[in-house]
Amino acid sequence: MRLFAAADLPDDVRLPLAAWGAASGEICPELRPVAEDRLHLTLVFLGSRSEEDAERLGPLVVGCADGPVEVVLGEPLWLAPRRPHVLTVALRDCTGALAALQGRVADALDEHEDRAYRPHVTVARVRKGARIRPSEVELPPAPEASFGLEALALYSSRLGPKPRYEPLAKVPLA
Repeated sequence: MRLFAAADLPDDVRLPLAAWGAASGEICPELRPVAEDRLHLTLVFLGSRSEEDAERLGPLVVGCADGPVEVVLGEPLWLAPRRPHVLTVALRDCTGALAALQGRVADALDEHEDRAYRPHVTVARVRKGARIRPSEVELPPAPEASFGLEALALYSSRLGPKPRYEPLAKVPLA
């Protein structure tokens, strides 16, 4: 199973983000919008792991919750910038609480990447085989919101035509 640790977004933020992803897909048909129920903030991607690992890692993830985490939606962000494979909305961490949470989760799971953590929500994926030049795409204005993250979870991801995310362990952050 593929695992990742993530923070859940409130419904009143996921809905406008999903609508913005869909509107961006109408402007740029090379984009495939992400469904509203799959929008989240990945903190640590773990990749393929065994069920035994999942059972062991769930308590480590939820044990990292340490109070509310407030964030602000930022600007649209293409990743990777030169040959994008996703359209995202950056998140601003005005208090440092998000960076602290991500650090605790990475430490607990002993998963550290070589690159700096860049908080974002993926709202659309570039269709297989398509190429996008971000400078040639005029996107609608991204939604604006300041909000608290709802929950911290370890998720299992099932790939396929309709990917599914299943929480294996979850705890509220507020």
